[in-house]
Formats: sequence, C-alpha cells, structure tokens
Amino acid sequence: MDEIVLNAHNKAEYPPMHTAEHLLNQTMVRMFGCPRSKNAHIERKKSKADYLLAESPTEEQVREIERRVNEQIERGLDVRISYMSKEEAAELVDLSKLPEGASETLRIVSIGDYDNCACAGTHVANTREIGRFVIMTHDYADGRWRMRFRLEGTTWNEESPIAK
Repeated sequence: MDEIVLNAHNKAEYPPMHTAEHLLNQTMVRMFGCPRSKNAHIERKKSKADYLLAESPTEEQVREIERRVNEQIERGLDVRISYMSKEEAAELVDLSKLPEGASETLRIVSIGDYDNCACAGTHVANTREIGRFVIMTHDYADGRWRMRFRLEGTTWNEESPIAK
C-alpha cells in the first residue's frame, strides 16, 4: 500500500469535546436540515458552535438537541478512522468545508451508524467516554444560532485510547 499523505493538522483538540461536536453537528443536520457548524471553537472546559438557521430553536428544541446528542453518547458507538479519495468521500460526506489544497486522500471519522465526517482531529474510541453533553447558553441574531456547551462526567483521560 502506498504511504498516505495528508495535510498537516495544527490543532490539539480534547478528544471527548471534539467527538461531541461531531455528534452535535449531525444532530443539527438531522433536526434542522442545516449545514454542519459554520464556526466552532472547541476547548476542554466549554465550547461554542454557530449554525445558520432561519429562526432560533425553541427551548423545547434546545432540550431535544441535548437529549439526542446524549442518546448517541449512551449508545456506546465506536469511533473509526478510514482513508479514501476525495471522489469516494464525496459520496459519503459534505466536502464543502475542506480547505483549499486539501490532500487527494481524506481521513474520514465515522461514529457508529450516526455520523461520518472528513476530519484530521483527535477523537475518543467510544462515545461512552464523552460523558454528558450540556447546552449552557444560546442566542440568535442575523440568521446565526450560537450555542455554548460543556461535558460532565467525562471518563476519557490522557491514557485512554483514541480512535483509529
């Protein structure tokens, strides 16, 4: 097999939070038909993400987002990494956020049967390590819904496995 060459990745994400962001993105796509987050800032203690929506989600919908993300965490989904050409990946994932000059070979992160995404980041090996997903605050302005979230009860630590 030829050696796979990918674009350099300059971030060191906290795997539980980064994996939770993937689950959140897929939940938003499924609930609202919107694209994955327009802008995200992922940190260990709290993170934020912005979504392009026609209107603000209701409080009931915000609780439903939380419930659905936590449902996927509790399923104990394995996180897998695979490599494929851009052409193959285009049939499976949205490539609109790929940086200009991205490698011909892409790294695809799959979370069970729930989400697939081109991503160079670090992820937990199983969703049960994430802990509980909590939406802390949210607001809406100019077609963007901004939300901040955190994790509680994360079991992943620096010696835990990462997705492979």
